[in-house]
Amino acid sequence: MKVLYEVIQGPCLTEKSNLLQETQGTVAFKVAKAANKIEIKSAVEQLFNVKVADVRTASVRGKKKRVGIKSIGKTSDWKKAYVTLSEGEINFLEEL
Repeated sequence: MKVLYEVIQGPCLTEKSNLLQETQGTVAFKVAKAANKIEIKSAVEQLFNVKVADVRTASVRGKKKRVGIKSIGKTSDWKKAYVTLSEGEINFLEEL
């Protein structure tokens, strides 16, 4: 099994994720590209001591960025996971 901190790389704090967290109890994380839903679920449950109801993943393409005057670079592709907590679980990111 992978190390928990290799699977979960950090929270994804955006306006959309804050709205989902307040209304539906769904938290967004930046995860490893090779991680699957089962690994993500077990990592979140072990790290934060919560019960996970559902996990949805999305692959995010990197953006094109200008590097210097003429050349164009690209940021890395990454993966995002939306983790829905089961009923009765507290909002654990506010405690961090």
